[in-house]
Amino acid sequence: MALLGWLCGGLVLAALGAALAEGEGPAGHLKALQPQFWELVPKDARIEKLAGDFKFTEGPIWHPDGYLLFSDIPANQIKKWSPSGGVTTLREPSGNSNGLTLDRQRRLIACEHSNRRVSRTEADGKVTVLAERYEGKRLNSPNDVVVRSDGAIYFTDPPYGIRPEEAELGFNGVYRLSSDGKLTLLIKDFDRPNGLAFSPDEKRLYIDDSQRQHIRVFDVAPDGSLTNGRLFADMKSDGDGVPDGMKVDARGNVYCTGAGGVWVFDPKGAHLGTIQPPEVPANCGWGGHDGQTLYITARTGLYRVHLKVAGAGR
Repeated sequence: MALLGWLCGGLVLAALGAALAEGEGPAGHLKALQPQFWELVPKDARIEKLAGDFKFTEGPIWHPDGYLLFSDIPANQIKKWSPSGGVTTLREPSGNSNGLTLDRQRRLIACEHSNRRVSRTEADGKVTVLAERYEGKRLNSPNDVVVRSDGAIYFTDPPYGIRPEEAELGFNGVYRLSSDGKLTLLIKDFDRPNGLAFSPDEKRLYIDDSQRQHIRVFDVAPDGSLTNGRLFADMKSDGDGVPDGMKVDARGNVYCTGAGGVWVFDPKGAHLGTIQPPEVPANCGWGGHDGQTLYITARTGLYRVHLKVAGAGR
């Protein structure tokens, strides 16, 4: 969610036995609610802080060339982190970018809040506008984005980056941008649609609603439309943070940032446990040479934790 609209071995949970031990790392905490959590997360996993002193981080996406890209929304920058070079600035201004992803040609797709658009950065650095209006009206402030294997781009459009009087559409939608450039409104009954992610087989699309604090799942039809929307997981909490960025692993488990950390759900929606960096996270993304490292953007910091499973699509 944008700032512009602007957290091994140790205590054993008695109810579930030693398999549910909570683990304390050097920069965070691991909290298991079900034994299956430890099938995904090593008990001795380290939540490592890679960099800090940002304003509000979002949108981590791993590039196959071996580096991570992410947004610093208020700083109006897209940052680059690499194991050898640390943090540098890839693009400034960024249109106060939020969610980032790569298309099938490895070009950067960005949701730009202040420009109220979805853009693509070409190989020569030129920025191409992909979507900025629906039926002649300006989008709200595109937030998060994912690309399907057929090249279609799906994105959410809550109003976090604009003032109420600037809204032109009257709803907060989820859209599909086909490879031929046609923009289709898929869903408009969300309050604050935010993170989204496909199941490994792309037959389901998960979308969270930050205001209602839950995740819904939809069946994806062959033509890319969404049907049979239903509740996948309730993430209501009195803690700091709401459902935001989301990713899926190769086994179909769902990782969604929320109150207190990254909530991990099995494919049926059972909450297995939470990865808790010391700051409230906004988004997460898979990366590393084997795809088993989860990178987490959390307020002013960038973190990572190595897991037992790779991300979907690897």
